[in-house]
Amino acid sequence: MAEAEGRAHEAKLAEEVNRRMLVDRANAEREKWIAAINTTFDHIGGGLRAILTDQNKLVVAVGGVTALAAGIYTTREGARVIWSYVDRILGQPSLIRESSRGRYPWSGIFKRYMSNITRPVDKGSSSHNGKGFGDVILNCPLQKRIQQLAGATANTKSHQAPFRNMLFYGPPGTGKTMAARELANRSGLDYALMTGGDVAPLGPQAVTKIHQLFDWAKKSRRGLLLFIDEADAFLCERNKTYMSEAQRSALNALLFRTGDQSKDTVLVLATNRPGDLDSAVADRIDEALEFPLPGEKERFKLLKLYLDKYIAQAGSRKSGWLRNLFKKPQQKIEIKGLTDDVIREAAAKTEGFSGREIAKLMASVQAAVYGSENCVLDPNLFREVVDYKVAEHQQRRRLARDAEPNA
Repeated sequence: MAEAEGRAHEAKLAEEVNRRMLVDRANAEREKWIAAINTTFDHIGGGLRAILTDQNKLVVAVGGVTALAAGIYTTREGARVIWSYVDRILGQPSLIRESSRGRYPWSGIFKRYMSNITRPVDKGSSSHNGKGFGDVILNCPLQKRIQQLAGATANTKSHQAPFRNMLFYGPPGTGKTMAARELANRSGLDYALMTGGDVAPLGPQAVTKIHQLFDWAKKSRRGLLLFIDEADAFLCERNKTYMSEAQRSALNALLFRTGDQSKDTVLVLATNRPGDLDSAVADRIDEALEFPLPGEKERFKLLKLYLDKYIAQAGSRKSGWLRNLFKKPQQKIEIKGLTDDVIREAAAKTEGFSGREIAKLMASVQAAVYGSENCVLDPNLFREVVDYKVAEHQQRRRLARDAEPNA
């Protein structure tokens, strides 16, 4: 017991010694840091007092800080000015919403490289095998006419002859934009799209933007198809009282740039109201093509096309390895009993539908299938969605007719 008590007493003494050593070490470290901080502030305070009391040092310090701030500001603003100049000279005009060209000349290489990596594997595409017209389903005379224009435009470019300007008119959603893209692809031209409604908000700057647009179009080595959607928004009759002076100036700028036949640009105007275009604009048009609502035969083809696109290929379309790496695959849809007779029945019911409305109808069918329990598309579900969309279409038409007298 005496030995045990002695060992406990020794351990207690050792613990007290260790604790005292730790406290002394912590106090020493604290005093060292306090001394360092005090020394630092003493140096700073002494420097500030020296600067404030010595006029020469004060002038040098203020001048140095000012020069540093001016250098940073000048560098930043200079880089911004240089980049805006480069963007104005080489960049894509702000009026362009979509283009097959890169925003800058060097960006086309990267864009083509990324498209090759992420491009879906679709060997049966009718747009590339020459047997069809891509996703554009048009009546036979109109499709044949566009194919002829594509061949003529390609030959015109190879012979360095002037291009012909075109007008696409018809109800919304009838494939005017898609046909213009396909026309550019088949002609070997670059493609650019702008909207007439974007011109009016520019005000006095619209004239400058129009000239920049045509200057940019002339730089295309392949030639450019410039598609102006909703062209009547700023190319309407100049005698209209509601047309502002800026809109008249923008119209005059476009008329000036299209006064002669161009070897660089194909101008394609799209409108739902061709009668509203200014007479001088209509005089620039060499070919006018009407895009009517699809007939029953075309609606059947559109339903088959979008059934394959939204339903049959959902969850089974093969993409590039990079897209598959980050994108969650869609759930595969099972189709049961959906025969051509059922689709023909839907084509007969959808009279008056545009191509865009049929695409939305099939997107609604896809949503209805994904909302079901077993992810199966059968004739009953298909007819249910079709009937609902037909009733919705008829209701919109009634509302439009009722609003006409008040317009």
